[in-house]
Amino acid sequence: MAAEPFTPLKGHCTCKITTYEVLAPFLCTNCCHCTCCQRESGAAFAINCIIESSNFRITSQTKPIITNLPTASGNGQKIARCPNCYVVIACDYGGDFTWTTFVKGGTLDDKSKKKVKPEVHIYTTTKLGWINLTNEKERGIPILEASYKAAQVWRKDALERFEALKQKMKKAEEASKYP
Repeated sequence: MAAEPFTPLKGHCTCKITTYEVLAPFLCTNCCHCTCCQRESGAAFAINCIIESSNFRITSQTKPIITNLPTASGNGQKIARCPNCYVVIACDYGGDFTWTTFVKGGTLDDKSKKKVKPEVHIYTTTKLGWINLTNEKERGIPILEASYKAAQVWRKDALERFEALKQKMKKAEEASKYP
C-alpha cells in the first residue's frame, strides 16, 4: 500500500495572530527534557519538530519577533515569538542546524498535532521525576541522557534531506568567500 501523501501542517500562537504552515514531513520530532526547555516552555519538556527552514512558512501578515536566548550547549538560539501574545512558535539553534527551524509542537493546530509523535527523548537526566518513559521505551523510542547525532535517530529519508541541506549550506558558504 502506498504511503498517504503529505498534507501541509498548520499552526498558530495562542491569540492566532501569528500563523504558519509546514510544507513537508518533519525531519525528526524530539521531546527535550533539558532545564532550558522546561524554563522557556513553562512545562515539563518541549516538543521540537525539526524541519528545513525552506519548508516552514509564516502565513499571517503578522510576523514573529526574534529574540536571542542562551542554551545549555552555549551555542544560543533565536526564538520566534508572536508579537502580541509572545508565545514561542519556533526557534533556530544555528551550527549544523542553521537552515532548519525547530517548530514548537504545542503550537500545531489540533488536526496537525495528531500527526506528530516524539521520535526521541533527549536530556532525560534532567527530566522531572514524575515523568515515566517506560511506554515510550516499549514503543522503541530512544531515551537519551543528552543530545544525539542525527544518524542515530532520524529516518533514512530525513537523513538524505538533511545531507542535501548541508551540501546547499556548504556551497553557499563557499560562494560567499569569493565575491
